[in-house]
Amino acid sequence: MTAAQQYYELYRGSSIGEALIDTIDDLINDGRIEPQLAMKILANFDRSIADTLAEKVKSRLTFKVGQTLSCVSREILRSIQGHLETYRFCDDVWTFLVKNVKFKSDGGQEFHADKVKIVSCNSKKPGEP
Repeated sequence: MTAAQQYYELYRGSSIGEALIDTIDDLINDGRIEPQLAMKILANFDRSIADTLAEKVKSRLTFKVGQTLSCVSREILRSIQGHLETYRFCDDVWTFLVKNVKFKSDGGQEFHADKVKIVSCNSKKPGEP
């Protein structure tokens, strides 16, 4: 891994990411750490959580919603069927908002959600083919 390697900052918005940011803010405000160290901590968090999830999470979910989608990249939406409320593609990141989603886990357990936000990023690290 190179020092210049970049990771997505998506997980900073998770509950653990927000807790880390709140703690770092408190440490900066108390004068216990410098902002430069805070940035290094967050960059390390981005790397650690992305690598750990890629390595440790083995279960998969499939999901379906009401109708077939044909207006967006078939590679990304190949397993999604249903009503696409909103989508966008910016900085190599797809974001989809879909309604009436039914999830099915590897174990066959089903879940339902009225609205889901899906964020899809390139999983390859910089420099990988």
